[in-house]
Parts: sequence; C-alpha cells; structure tokens
Amino acid sequence: MIRTILYSLLFILSFTTIAQQKVPVKPRILISSDIGGTDPDDNQSFTHLFMYSEQFNIEGLVSSPSFGDGNKEEILRMINLYEKDLPKLQKHQKRLLSPDYLRSITKQGRHGGAPYKGYTTATEGSEWIIKCAKKESKEPLWILVWGGLEDLAQALHDSPEIQNKIRVVWIGGPNKKWSANSYAYIVEHFPNLWFIENNSSYYGFFSNNNEPDSVKTTDYYDKYMKNAGNLGADFKNYYDGNVKMGDTPTLLYMMDGNPNDPTRESWGGSYEKFTQSPRVVFNGITTIKDTVAYCTVTEFHLKGPVKNIPADSSCFWMETSLKGKVQKWPGYYLSNGEYAIKYVPKQAEILHYKFVSNMPDFPTQEGVLVVDNLWPGKKHSTDYKLGDNWYTDKADPNLYDGKIQGGKTILKWRKAILMDWAKRWNWLSENK
Repeated sequence: MIRTILYSLLFILSFTTIAQQKVPVKPRILISSDIGGTDPDDNQSFTHLFMYSEQFNIEGLVSSPSFGDGNKEEILRMINLYEKDLPKLQKHQKRLLSPDYLRSITKQGRHGGAPYKGYTTATEGSEWIIKCAKKESKEPLWILVWGGLEDLAQALHDSPEIQNKIRVVWIGGPNKKWSANSYAYIVEHFPNLWFIENNSSYYGFFSNNNEPDSVKTTDYYDKYMKNAGNLGADFKNYYDGNVKMGDTPTLLYMMDGNPNDPTRESWGGSYEKFTQSPRVVFNGITTIKDTVAYCTVTEFHLKGPVKNIPADSSCFWMETSLKGKVQKWPGYYLSNGEYAIKYVPKQAEILHYKFVSNMPDFPTQEGVLVVDNLWPGKKHSTDYKLGDNWYTDKADPNLYDGKIQGGKTILKWRKAILMDWAKRWNWLSENK
C-alpha cells in the first residue's frame, strides 16, 4: 500500500515537472492582436494574459485588425476590467503588472489588410514594434501575433535591421487567410527571421475530444469562472463563456520551458523545422484536378483589360462561401492587363470561387480547387525558400487531434493548463 502511494506521488511530481518547466529568463513580449475584429477569442486571451502578467516583461499591446472593427480602445476596456479585479489578484500575486503601465504601452496599428505588395505606411503600432525591438537588451523581443501580420510587415519594411532582434510566434490558420499579402512579403524578403507558424496545433487547446481525463472547455466557465470578479463576468460575453482562446498557446509557449527550442514539449505545443513555405501560382482559373495544401499561398494571375489604374489598387474580388455567407478577397491590377490575387485556404475542402469586378469589361470567371489536409505538403518550384529558424506544426500522423495537424502537442497539456488557471479564478471568487 505504501509503495503504491509512493509510486502515485512520484507520478504526480513527474507529470508536474514535465507539464510546466522553468523558463530560463522572463521573456520580453509584444502582443499584436485583432481584438474586436474577426474573432472574440482575443478578449479571452487578454484575460489570461493579464491574470498571468507577472510572468512576462510586456513591452507592447498593439491593435492590428486585418479585418473588422477592432481598435486599441477594446484593449483599454479589458485593462479597465483587470484594474477592478487587481486588488483581489494582488493578495496572492504581488508582481502583476499595473494597469497604468499596460495603458502606456497600448498602441493602434493598421486597420485592414495590406495591399498586394504586403505593406503600406507606418502606424503607431508598427513604429512601437520598431522602438521596442531596438531597445538595448541581451534578450530578443518576442512578438506574439494573434491576428494579421500587417504591422509586423510594416515594421520590417521600415527597419529591416530589427529582424535579428525579434522572434515571432504567430497563430496563422484563418489569420493567414486574412493576411496573405503581408505574410508573403515577410516570408519572401525575410527568410532568415526566427518564426513559428502555428497554423493548426492551437486548435488542440479547445477541440474538446472525448478523452476520459479531458477538461471540457464548454463547462469550464460554470465550474471555475462564474461569480469570479469583473473578468469572469465579462468572459461570458464571448462564445457564451466557452473557452476558445485560440491565441493563448503563444503565451503558453512562453510560460513553459526554454522558448529558444521550438521542438521541445511545452504547454504551447511542439514544432518542427520546415525549409519551404508553399506557394503555388496558377495562370488562370483552376479545376477539380488542381490541389494545394491548406494554408498555401495560392496566387491567381489573370488576363484582363488594360487600364489606367493606380499601382496596387484593388479592382476585382474573389468570392468564396463560408457557412452560406459570401466572403470577398481583394485582387489587384499589376500592369499591362495583368491582374493578380493571393489567397490562402484555411482548411481542407473543395473550394468553389468566382472572380468578379465592377469593371464591365473584366471577365467573370468561376473555378474550383481541392485543398488537402497536410501542411506544408509537397514541394513546388515556386515555394518560398526559408532560412534555418522557421518552424511549424508537426506533421506526424500520430499527433493529429482528429483532423487537426499537431493538435495533440497542445491537447495533452490542457488539463494542467486549465487547472492552473482555475487557481487564479479562485482568487477572484473569494468573498474577502
């Protein structure tokens, strides 16, 4: 009996040690978020960030909505909620960051996606990225991107020397779809950047499979957040309190072990190197015989009327359908009757699309494209060549969580992550 108890204790201690390892140095981080734009999970992730803020040297909070109506006022609103709950939180953790400091580093980035070339003009957000990156420090600035890459692309364009001072952890997937032009600019012109491209692993944090030991994100609110301060009350406004937080794995990655080694096991996933980022170019429309991997930069080059249109002007659209709703993706006039668009499919599907324009002499065309479920898939001569420090979701079939590539590299830690967070929610549930 004693031996059984001893073995059980050793197992628990071993699991705890593996589940969250010491971070060598408190990381310098800057968040670029589309909060208030495409997806309310950013509000959830900001709640998590503020409740663990003592674990980071936070240097910037940038609103970068590549789509939608997001703005820095939404970040400031979340800080106000955090400020109301801070007295209770500080009874247990004195080193949480002050609301006034967080307000001072909140900046507005670009509204909307970048044009075909991938950048436009500087913003308060892009300039803040440059300023933080240029600080004298022995440690890199970790830029955690929860939305589009527009402000990062702008910062790199305006001050390319910062590429050696920053490291990027990006939640791609749907964000890559909205930010195709900026991604293409970065990957083509900065192949030696240190970059983690998480296109799918993050789904494992909220996939809610039926493993017996799984902590359900669908009932977590009622068990641990209900009546837990102002942040808890606000959390109910996003997905009815269901925990999604698709951007939080970037924080979890910085909270567990040495972030300089993406191949390690960590709360925020485990990644592998890749040397070519897929780019496929079609001269004309595609058919059911054409296939690309999901998250591939897919370029369509079309012939059309010769026009006197300003360079990089959007003048036609690619129409696709998502859950019965039409989505429009901008295409651009290059010159001499040449038109082009970069499109990134976010999931495996048979994609039906249409090219349309308000120009009466632009030919409306319809096509279909097969998108498969293995990233980055086979190599192409048109792929972007990468340097030595680009990482992405592991392709091992055993690490798929259902259809989610790499999902199990995060799913396996979900119970430990959510139970650790539950302790902090309990601080806010105390009556005193």
